[in-house]
This record gives sequence, structure tokens and C-alpha cells, in this order.
Amino acid sequence: MAGLVKRPERDEVLAFCDEDPIERVFLADVARRGLGRFAAVRDEGRLVALCHLGANIVPSGTGTALFAELAARARPRMLIGEEAAVSELWEAAREHLPAVKEDRPGQPVYVLEDPPLPGGSGLRPARLEDLDLLVRTSAAAFLEEVGIDAYARDPALFEWRTRTQIEERRSWLWEEGGKVLFKAEASAWTERAVQLQQVWVDPELRGRRYAKRGLADLCGMLLRSTPAVCLFVRPENEAAIRLYESVGMRRAGAYRSLIFG
Repeated sequence: MAGLVKRPERDEVLAFCDEDPIERVFLADVARRGLGRFAAVRDEGRLVALCHLGANIVPSGTGTALFAELAARARPRMLIGEEAAVSELWEAAREHLPAVKEDRPGQPVYVLEDPPLPGGSGLRPARLEDLDLLVRTSAAAFLEEVGIDAYARDPALFEWRTRTQIEERRSWLWEEGGKVLFKAEASAWTERAVQLQQVWVDPELRGRRYAKRGLADLCGMLLRSTPAVCLFVRPENEAAIRLYESVGMRRAGAYRSLIFG
């Protein structure tokens, strides 16, 4: 009989994540770095579900309804992850979670395993001298994607997070004259996959193939040391979907995001 495990062992968490290294890349990254808090569902000696509990609740697997009480206590800003796992948890916990600002079902997950043709961009790892530019553009990207001004909500936290991404070499930039031709960062990175987020070009420079060139070079670089690059996207973002498919990415599942504000 399946039962809730409030403090799963690290080794069993990682074994669960290894069963689907693309869908569970964020969970594996957090676990490997010893960050965050996890709960799990164990059935017949093995984990069948896992949940990261924090500002973002991230469930995976089957039986996620058992995380309902823990999720409600966390008072999250977002519930996000594989669509079926999120939906099961949401139905069990919705009466005890904050009001939903936005529900985004059916977000395609894209994955790339073969390097695309080089883009010939000026992409490079971000540096600390780029911090002001990246804080500004990252805040704009977050507002455009999520609809929340995260910088205005907590400027110090947002700047700390941006700085940390740079220091951990998880942020890449192509800029000319203070204009961002392409930027992206890794939201998760394991030995099996890199998950990208914050893929962005200054609005006045869009439609000039900078994004395709920058993304092609970033994926080519990452695939030299990691088997797969992945990301997820809103289904109505047709321009982004065309971009990802243009460098050879294929669909591999779906996420759902519930944004509580």
C-alpha cells in the first residue's frame, strides 16, 4: 500500500529522478545540490511520486494527491511540473491553496539531443559586470512570461538570484551596445540534462534570427558535455515554439503551471 514519506533518502530520490531525467531534471538538480525539502510516496519499497516543497511546489509521479496537506502548508507562489502530477495534486489541495491567478495546462516540453548547426553568434558566459543589464532584462522576461514583477516584489532577492546564476556559470548572454540579442539561463543542470529558461531577446530586435543563432550555439556548447537540453513553453507562444523546432527540438511531454501570484 502506498504511503507518504516526509523525508525520503537522497539515494532513492535520485533513483526516482533517473527514471525520467528530462521531466524530473529540476528535482534531480535540487536533490544533488542538497537544496530544498522533499516529500515522497513509497509503494512496495520504491518511490512512485516525489514533491519539492518550497515557494514553488513541484510534484512528479503517481499518487501526488498524498502531498495535498504538505502543499497547503507551504503556501506556494506556484504549482508546476508534469501535467498529470500537477493536476492530481491540485484537485486534492485546491480548497486549501491560494487563489489561482493563472492556470497554464498543456505546456509542451521540448528536448534536443543532437547538436544543431552553429549559429555564429557572439554568445558567451555572463559576467558579473553584466549584472545590471541582466537584472533589468531578466525582470522584463519574468514579467512577460509570468505576468509578475518579481524585481519590484523583492529587488534584493532578484539581484541575488541573478548574481548567483552568473557565479555558477548558469547564465549566457549575447549583447552588443547594451542591447540583448539573446540570453538564457539554466534552471536545472544534471549529468543527464540541462533545462533552460529565460530565453529572451530585446523586443525591438526580435524577428532578426538572433534567437535562433544564439540558441543553436548554446545548445551546441551544452551538448558537448550533457546528453540533452530541454525546456518548456506556453502552448500559445507560437514564435517560441517555431524557434525551438527550428533548431531541432522535439516534444517530449507536457507541464502544467498554476500561478498563485
